[in-house]
Amino acid sequence: MSTDNLSTDNQTEAHPVGHRHRDMSQFVVVGVLVAVGLFAIISTWDVVAGFAKSDPLGPRAFPRFIGIGCLVLAAILAWRTLAGDVPEEDGGEDVDLTMRADWATVGKLVAIVLVNVALVSFLGWAITGALLFAGTTYVLGSRTPVRDLIIGAVLSVGSFYAFYVGLGVPIPPGILDGIL
Repeated sequence: MSTDNLSTDNQTEAHPVGHRHRDMSQFVVVGVLVAVGLFAIISTWDVVAGFAKSDPLGPRAFPRFIGIGCLVLAAILAWRTLAGDVPEEDGGEDVDLTMRADWATVGKLVAIVLVNVALVSFLGWAITGALLFAGTTYVLGSRTPVRDLIIGAVLSVGSFYAFYVGLGVPIPPGILDGIL
């Protein structure tokens, strides 16, 4: 008996002809989508325009759009699940699921974030953001610290000005208060 015949025989035993397998666990996702959609729509029901009366959309438009989108996606997922569509396994992932978690790396990353949180008000975002980027790239395997510090500095200063000047959100400048 050839390999092709074996795979055909196994498929007919697991799923008889004319019977489509339905993955009913997908209805958990449908339920979550419905709950989030209804919450987004119902919670904005009594929101008033407030100071943005000239805004053509108002503050209710975005949450309602998200809520309606969730309800539409829930309906499509329920329909396709009842039709027998089964999600496929991700074949392109290159992670070895038999390996244990590298808790040392996770601990180092958590330590870097905690140091960043502790020092951001004193040193400022421009410095701690650069150190955060360089530190995480080093823990994750990069061995070019100068390049990582330069990239981190560009990203942190750029994000500082994007938030502070572009959005009007104050980010702590720290010791660079008069310079930035």
